[in-house]
Amino acid sequence: MLYSKIEGTGKPLLILHGFLGMSDNWKTLGTQFAVDFQVHILDLRNHGRSLHAGDFSYEIMVQDVVEYCQGHNLENIVIVGHSMGGKVAMLLATSHPELVSKLIVADIGPKFYPQHHQEILAGLNAVDFSVKPSRSDVEAIMSQFIPDFGTRQFLMKSLYWQEPGQLAFRFNLAVFNTKMEEIGVPLPENAIFDKPTLFIRGGNSRYILDSDFDTIKHHFPESSIETIPKVGHWLHAENPAEFYQKVTSFLK
Repeated sequence: MLYSKIEGTGKPLLILHGFLGMSDNWKTLGTQFAVDFQVHILDLRNHGRSLHAGDFSYEIMVQDVVEYCQGHNLENIVIVGHSMGGKVAMLLATSHPELVSKLIVADIGPKFYPQHHQEILAGLNAVDFSVKPSRSDVEAIMSQFIPDFGTRQFLMKSLYWQEPGQLAFRFNLAVFNTKMEEIGVPLPENAIFDKPTLFIRGGNSRYILDSDFDTIKHHFPESSIETIPKVGHWLHAENPAEFYQKVTSFLK
């Protein structure tokens, strides 16, 4: 069973984080959504406190979420997914439409994405935990590969004390090194979800382009697409107030 944080009562709303993220990234927004919903913020496979395993694909992650819903007797769910979590949410909705009532996808489309995490993986792999580095040591090493401060801070959130004096990452870097191509795979051509769907993109992000709208409408004929201006790929962290407003107005 996947690790989760559950808050609130009412209709179930599941939140799925992006690649190299975890449930903690959504703590503040999760509490806000919990005013109206029973919120389940999940750690996906090989992330956070959930199981670490050699199998890693969107089909397997969808099955994990289906089993989680069965284990918690959840049905008619609302699902919110960011980036990789958005791809999981899309595949879940199209393959198990009876389980999902509404879908919200944050800054990812159903198309193929070429690999673009090489520098991030190089920075993570450059950290040698056997020499027991401090948190500042880890950030200094990563900064040589990852100049963007915000990206480094996002990755540092997955750093934890495995035992006194011994840091580690909560995600399964070894599997990501061998399965990176799985992150970019497209939604199957025949995957269709014809219930209400909202795509939210960052105005400064290149993940959803205007030229992607037709593909989105093919897979999600009942979808609308909205933009939060002046934010990038981590739109929910850069402007949580507008993200919350767009999601809640869609759900109402």
